[in-house]
Amino acid sequence: MRTSYSPKNNPRVIIIQKLYGSLFNDDEVIDFPKHRFKKFIKDVVNGTIERDEFLDDEINRVLGEDFKFLNLDKVFQVILKSAAYEFLYKPNVSLKIIINEYLNASNFFLEDSQTKYLNALLDNLGKNLRNSNAWIWYN
Repeated sequence: MRTSYSPKNNPRVIIIQKLYGSLFNDDEVIDFPKHRFKKFIKDVVNGTIERDEFLDDEINRVLGEDFKFLNLDKVFQVILKSAAYEFLYKPNVSLKIIINEYLNASNFFLEDSQTKYLNALLDNLGKNLRNSNAWIWYN
Protein backbone atom coordinates (compact mmCIF):
# COMPACT_ATOMS: atom_id res chain seq x y z
CA MET A 1 0.00 0.00 0.00
CA ARG A 2 1.65 3.19 -1.16
CA THR A 3 0.95 6.57 0.37
CA SER A 4 -0.44 9.28 -1.83
CA TYR A 5 1.24 12.32 -0.28
CA SER A 6 4.61 13.83 -0.95
CA PRO A 7 7.63 12.64 1.05
CA LYS A 8 8.47 16.32 1.66
CA ASN A 9 5.42 16.57 3.92
CA ASN A 10 6.07 13.41 5.94
CA PRO A 11 8.26 14.15 8.99
CA ARG A 12 9.29 10.48 9.37
CA VAL A 13 10.61 10.41 5.79
CA ILE A 14 12.71 13.48 6.57
CA ILE A 15 13.92 11.87 9.81
CA ILE A 16 14.96 8.71 7.96
CA GLN A 17 16.79 10.73 5.30
CA LYS A 18 18.64 12.90 7.83
CA LEU A 19 19.65 9.93 9.99
CA TYR A 20 20.72 7.83 7.03
CA GLY A 21 23.02 10.61 5.87
CA SER A 22 24.38 11.27 9.34
CA LEU A 23 24.86 7.75 10.67
CA PHE A 24 26.58 6.44 7.56
CA ASN A 25 28.54 9.52 6.53
CA ASP A 26 30.61 11.11 9.27
CA ASP A 27 31.11 14.28 7.21
CA GLU A 28 27.36 14.89 6.81
CA VAL A 29 26.23 18.28 8.09
CA ILE A 30 22.63 18.17 9.23
CA ASP A 31 20.51 21.17 8.44
CA PHE A 32 16.86 21.51 9.28
CA PRO A 33 15.00 23.63 6.73
CA LYS A 34 11.69 25.28 7.50
CA HIS A 35 8.96 22.68 8.06
CA ARG A 36 5.85 22.70 10.20
CA PHE A 37 7.28 19.75 12.20
CA LYS A 38 10.84 21.11 12.36
CA LYS A 39 11.08 20.94 16.16
CA PHE A 40 9.87 17.32 16.21
CA ILE A 41 12.18 16.30 13.34
CA LYS A 42 15.18 17.97 14.96
CA ASP A 43 14.42 16.37 18.34
CA VAL A 44 14.14 12.84 16.92
CA VAL A 45 17.18 13.16 14.66
CA ASN A 46 19.45 14.68 17.32
CA GLY A 47 18.13 12.38 20.05
CA THR A 48 18.70 9.28 17.93
CA ILE A 49 22.25 10.35 17.08
CA GLU A 50 23.08 11.20 20.70
CA ARG A 51 21.72 7.85 21.95
CA ASP A 52 22.96 5.73 19.04
CA GLU A 53 24.84 3.12 21.12
CA PHE A 54 22.09 2.92 23.76
CA LEU A 55 19.46 2.37 21.06
CA ASP A 56 21.61 -0.35 19.44
CA ASP A 57 21.88 -2.11 22.81
CA GLU A 58 18.13 -1.84 23.48
CA ILE A 59 17.20 -3.11 20.01
CA ASN A 60 19.57 -6.08 20.36
CA ARG A 61 18.31 -6.80 23.90
CA VAL A 62 14.66 -6.76 22.87
CA LEU A 63 14.97 -8.64 19.60
CA GLY A 64 17.23 -11.34 21.04
CA GLU A 65 20.62 -12.87 20.51
CA ASP A 66 19.63 -14.65 17.30
CA PHE A 67 18.66 -11.34 15.71
CA LYS A 68 21.56 -9.64 13.93
CA PHE A 69 20.80 -5.93 13.80
CA LEU A 70 23.94 -5.08 11.84
CA ASN A 71 23.00 -7.61 9.14
CA LEU A 72 19.87 -5.63 8.32
CA ASP A 73 19.67 -3.20 5.44
CA LYS A 74 20.86 0.29 6.46
CA VAL A 75 17.41 1.79 5.92
CA PHE A 76 15.95 -0.85 8.27
CA GLN A 77 18.57 0.07 10.86
CA VAL A 78 17.73 3.77 10.64
CA ILE A 79 13.98 3.15 10.86
CA LEU A 80 14.36 0.83 13.86
CA LYS A 81 16.66 3.27 15.67
CA SER A 82 14.45 6.31 15.15
CA ALA A 83 11.31 4.36 16.04
CA ALA A 84 13.05 2.99 19.16
CA TYR A 85 13.91 6.56 20.13
CA GLU A 86 10.26 7.56 19.80
CA PHE A 87 9.05 4.49 21.70
CA LEU A 88 11.36 5.39 24.58
CA TYR A 89 11.31 9.18 24.63
CA LYS A 90 7.93 10.15 23.17
CA PRO A 91 5.49 8.50 25.59
CA ASN A 92 2.63 10.80 24.59
CA VAL A 93 2.62 9.34 21.08
CA SER A 94 0.86 5.99 20.90
CA LEU A 95 2.60 2.86 19.64
CA LYS A 96 0.08 2.51 16.82
CA ILE A 97 0.75 6.01 15.53
CA ILE A 98 4.53 5.59 15.62
CA ILE A 99 4.37 2.21 13.88
CA ASN A 100 1.89 3.42 11.23
CA GLU A 101 3.90 6.56 10.52
CA TYR A 102 7.14 4.63 10.06
CA LEU A 103 5.39 2.05 7.87
CA ASN A 104 3.99 4.85 5.71
CA ALA A 105 7.43 6.45 5.50
CA SER A 106 9.06 3.11 4.70
CA ASN A 107 6.95 2.87 1.54
CA PHE A 108 9.27 5.47 0.01
CA PHE A 109 12.34 3.30 0.70
CA LEU A 110 11.31 -0.37 0.87
CA GLU A 111 9.37 -2.98 -1.10
CA ASP A 112 5.97 -4.11 0.17
CA SER A 113 7.33 -7.48 1.33
CA GLN A 114 10.02 -5.72 3.38
CA THR A 115 7.38 -3.45 4.92
CA LYS A 116 5.55 -6.49 6.33
CA TYR A 117 8.75 -7.66 8.02
CA LEU A 118 9.36 -4.15 9.31
CA ASN A 119 5.82 -4.07 10.73
CA ALA A 120 6.50 -7.22 12.77
CA LEU A 121 9.84 -5.85 14.03
CA LEU A 122 8.36 -2.48 14.99
CA ASP A 123 5.42 -4.08 16.77
CA ASN A 124 7.69 -6.38 18.79
CA LEU A 125 10.18 -3.62 19.52
CA GLY A 126 7.55 -1.07 20.53
CA LYS A 127 5.67 -3.32 22.92
CA ASN A 128 8.83 -4.55 24.61
CA LEU A 129 10.51 -1.15 24.90
CA ARG A 130 7.44 0.58 26.26
CA ASN A 131 6.86 -2.16 28.84
CA SER A 132 10.44 -2.59 30.01
CA ASN A 133 11.55 1.07 30.01
CA ALA A 134 8.62 2.91 31.54
CA TRP A 135 11.04 4.52 34.01
CA ILE A 136 12.55 6.68 31.25
CA TRP A 137 9.29 8.59 30.84
CA TYR A 138 9.42 9.90 34.36
CA ASN A 139 13.07 10.99 34.38
